Amino acid sequence: MVSTAILHPAISAPPIETGLTSLFEQLGVVTAFRPEEEVCAQDEANDVVYLVLSGAVRSARLLSDGRRQISGFYYAGDVLGLATSLFHQPAVEALVDTRTIAVRRSALPHFGLPGERLERLLWRATSEELARVHDHMMLLARKSAVERVAGFLEDIAQRAGGDWVFLPMPRQDIADYLGLSIETVSRMLTQLQGQRLVAFDGCRRFRICASARLARLLAA
Repeated sequence: MVSTAILHPAISAPPIETGLTSLFEQLGVVTAFRPEEEVCAQDEANDVVYLVLSGAVRSARLLSDGRRQISGFYYAGDVLGLATSLFHQPAVEALVDTRTIAVRRSALPHFGLPGERLERLLWRATSEELARVHDHMMLLARKSAVERVAGFLEDIAQRAGGDWVFLPMPRQDIADYLGLSIETVSRMLTQLQGQRLVAFDGCRRFRICASARLARLLAA
């Protein structure tokens, strides 16, 4: 029987991340969301930070011309909201059945953790969120269409582990995230399958077939 990996951090959480999860569990409110349900609205003035317990969410902004820009996807174990402005929040929406813990930033310093340890926990979570934003900007600025799609699949496969990987987002979301049209995304997926770099079972399940060749494509 072929297994489908559920997205999760590829490496077991080190103690500093476990401490942050424990902090959220003791301070926060757990909420369940259905697919496409809004976790928070765009530019909603709040000081809430979210930890994804299960499922997956997207962060997106609706632009003035009506287009949508997806800035990130977050999976179980990811924290979002530490690196965003209090009054410049993207909308956050569930992609699948999802559970999050919401904690007010203003509550974190009053939890009772030693100041230095709390700073380490929050610094690491903020750094990881900023690194994702930086990687996304570099992808949009320097990568070709096929490299964007290939890199996106490789990143998700690395995070999920396992063999077959489930994509929680539709292709339109992938296109909006990569700054491409949905037609271009479909062509690039067909190209990657034709080169036997990836294989798809339907629209949402895929596997990397030739990781070394895929790495060479992305390094070119």
